[in-house]
Amino acid sequence: MNIGQAAKASGVSAKMIRHYESVGLFPEARRTDAGYRQYTDKEIGTLRFIRSARDLGFSIEQIRALLGLWQDQQRPSREVKALAQAHIDELDAKLREMQAMKATLEHLVHCCSGDDRPDCPIIDRLAQPPANRSTAAAAPCHADHASAPGQHDCSEKA
Repeated sequence: MNIGQAAKASGVSAKMIRHYESVGLFPEARRTDAGYRQYTDKEIGTLRFIRSARDLGFSIEQIRALLGLWQDQQRPSREVKALAQAHIDELDAKLREMQAMKATLEHLVHCCSGDDRPDCPIIDRLAQPPANRSTAAAAPCHADHASAPGQHDCSEKA
Protein backbone atom coordinates (compact mmCIF):
# COMPACT_ATOMS: atom_id res chain seq x y z
CA MET A 1 0.00 0.00 0.00
CA ASN A 2 1.10 3.59 -0.54
CA ILE A 3 1.85 6.11 2.20
CA GLY A 4 -1.70 7.48 2.32
CA GLN A 5 -3.14 4.01 2.73
CA ALA A 6 -0.48 3.15 5.31
CA ALA A 7 -1.31 6.30 7.23
CA LYS A 8 -5.01 5.46 7.27
CA ALA A 9 -4.41 1.82 8.24
CA SER A 10 -1.93 2.64 11.02
CA GLY A 11 -3.31 5.87 12.44
CA VAL A 12 0.04 7.57 11.83
CA SER A 13 -0.01 10.57 9.50
CA ALA A 14 2.02 10.47 6.29
CA LYS A 15 4.08 13.38 7.63
CA MET A 16 4.96 11.42 10.78
CA ILE A 17 5.77 8.29 8.77
CA ARG A 18 8.28 10.36 6.77
CA HIS A 19 9.63 11.82 10.02
CA TYR A 20 10.05 8.39 11.61
CA GLU A 21 11.92 7.30 8.48
CA SER A 22 14.16 10.38 8.60
CA VAL A 23 15.17 9.81 12.24
CA GLY A 24 15.75 6.10 11.67
CA LEU A 25 12.92 4.91 13.90
CA PHE A 26 11.16 3.27 10.99
CA PRO A 27 12.99 1.80 7.98
CA GLU A 28 12.71 3.66 4.71
CA ALA A 29 10.02 2.12 2.58
CA ARG A 30 10.62 0.24 -0.61
CA ARG A 31 9.82 2.38 -3.61
CA THR A 32 8.09 1.68 -6.87
CA ASP A 33 9.83 2.45 -10.16
CA ALA A 34 7.93 5.75 -10.09
CA GLY A 35 9.37 6.53 -6.63
CA TYR A 36 6.25 5.94 -4.54
CA ARG A 37 6.68 4.43 -1.09
CA GLN A 38 5.22 0.94 -0.63
CA TYR A 39 4.32 -0.59 2.73
CA THR A 40 3.51 -4.15 3.77
CA ASP A 41 1.23 -5.40 6.54
CA LYS A 42 4.31 -6.00 8.69
CA GLU A 43 5.31 -2.35 8.37
CA ILE A 44 1.76 -1.27 9.18
CA GLY A 45 2.04 -3.34 12.37
CA THR A 46 5.27 -1.55 13.24
CA LEU A 47 3.62 1.84 12.64
CA ARG A 48 0.72 0.82 14.91
CA PHE A 49 3.22 -0.18 17.58
CA ILE A 50 4.94 3.20 17.28
CA ARG A 51 1.58 4.98 17.44
CA SER A 52 0.59 3.07 20.58
CA ALA A 53 3.89 3.94 22.24
CA ARG A 54 3.54 7.62 21.28
CA ASP A 55 -0.01 7.63 22.67
CA LEU A 56 1.52 6.57 26.00
CA GLY A 57 4.03 9.42 25.81
CA PHE A 58 7.18 7.44 25.14
CA SER A 59 9.99 9.43 23.53
CA ILE A 60 11.51 8.54 20.16
CA GLU A 61 14.54 7.01 21.90
CA GLN A 62 12.34 5.00 24.26
CA ILE A 63 10.29 3.78 21.29
CA ARG A 64 13.50 2.80 19.52
CA ALA A 65 14.39 0.65 22.55
CA LEU A 66 10.87 -0.78 22.76
CA LEU A 67 10.93 -1.67 19.06
CA GLY A 68 14.19 -3.51 19.59
CA LEU A 69 12.70 -5.42 22.49
CA TRP A 70 9.48 -6.13 20.56
CA GLN A 71 11.46 -7.59 17.67
CA ASP A 72 13.68 -9.69 19.97
CA GLN A 73 11.73 -12.85 20.73
CA GLN A 74 14.37 -13.79 23.35
CA ARG A 75 13.98 -10.52 25.29
CA PRO A 76 13.64 -10.66 29.06
CA SER A 77 10.41 -8.94 30.07
CA ARG A 78 12.25 -7.25 32.95
CA GLU A 79 13.90 -4.94 30.38
CA VAL A 80 10.50 -3.91 29.02
CA LYS A 81 9.19 -3.42 32.54
CA ALA A 82 12.23 -1.33 33.54
CA LEU A 83 11.78 0.91 30.51
CA ALA A 84 8.07 1.35 31.28
CA GLN A 85 8.81 2.04 34.97
CA ALA A 86 11.37 4.69 34.04
CA HIS A 87 8.73 6.32 31.86
CA ILE A 88 6.23 6.23 34.74
CA ASP A 89 8.82 7.96 36.93
CA GLU A 90 9.26 10.67 34.28
CA LEU A 91 5.49 11.10 34.02
CA ASP A 92 5.22 11.40 37.82
CA ALA A 93 7.85 14.16 37.80
CA LYS A 94 5.99 15.98 35.00
CA LEU A 95 2.73 15.63 36.93
CA ARG A 96 4.32 17.21 40.01
CA GLU A 97 5.62 20.09 37.88
CA MET A 98 2.20 20.59 36.29
CA GLN A 99 0.45 20.46 39.67
CA ALA A 100 2.83 23.14 40.97
CA MET A 101 2.12 25.30 37.88
CA LYS A 102 -1.61 24.82 38.39
CA ALA A 103 -1.40 25.76 42.07
CA THR A 104 0.55 28.91 41.23
CA LEU A 105 -1.95 29.89 38.55
CA GLU A 106 -4.91 29.17 40.82
CA HIS A 107 -3.37 31.37 43.49
CA LEU A 108 -2.72 34.20 41.03
CA VAL A 109 -6.20 33.95 39.51
CA HIS A 110 -7.69 34.04 42.99
CA CYS A 111 -5.69 37.18 43.78
CA CYS A 112 -6.59 38.98 40.57
CA SER A 113 -9.68 41.16 40.91
CA GLY A 114 -10.47 40.82 37.22
CA ASP A 115 -11.95 44.30 37.07
CA ASP A 116 -11.31 47.40 34.94
CA ARG A 117 -8.17 48.40 36.83
CA PRO A 118 -4.78 47.58 35.30
CA ASP A 119 -3.34 46.06 38.51
CA CYS A 120 -2.93 42.34 37.98
CA PRO A 121 -0.87 39.87 40.02
CA ILE A 122 -0.79 37.47 37.07
CA ILE A 123 0.96 40.04 34.86
CA ASP A 124 3.19 41.10 37.77
CA ARG A 125 4.31 37.47 38.29
CA LEU A 126 4.97 36.92 34.59
CA ALA A 127 7.08 40.09 34.48
CA GLN A 128 9.37 38.96 37.32
CA PRO A 129 12.90 37.82 36.46
CA PRO A 130 13.13 33.99 36.42
CA ALA A 131 15.30 33.90 39.54
CA ASN A 132 12.62 35.73 41.54
CA ARG A 133 9.58 33.78 40.40
CA SER A 134 9.76 30.84 42.76
CA THR A 135 10.71 32.84 45.83
CA ALA A 136 8.99 36.18 45.35
CA ALA A 137 5.80 36.86 47.27
CA ALA A 138 2.68 37.17 45.21
CA ALA A 139 1.61 40.65 44.26
CA PRO A 140 -0.74 42.27 46.75
CA CYS A 141 -4.20 40.89 46.47
CA HIS A 142 -6.51 43.24 44.57
CA ALA A 143 -9.55 41.01 44.76
CA ASP A 144 -12.43 42.16 46.89
CA HIS A 145 -12.77 39.06 49.04
CA ALA A 146 -11.98 37.71 52.45
CA SER A 147 -9.86 34.60 52.71
CA ALA A 148 -11.57 31.93 54.70
CA PRO A 149 -9.41 29.37 56.52
CA GLY A 150 -7.89 26.98 54.01
CA GLN A 151 -8.36 29.37 51.09
CA HIS A 152 -5.76 31.43 49.28
CA ASP A 153 -3.95 34.15 51.16
CA CYS A 154 -2.80 36.58 48.51
CA SER A 155 0.21 37.56 50.54
CA GLU A 156 1.51 33.98 50.40
CA LYS A 157 4.37 33.05 48.14
CA ALA A 158 3.19 31.82 44.75
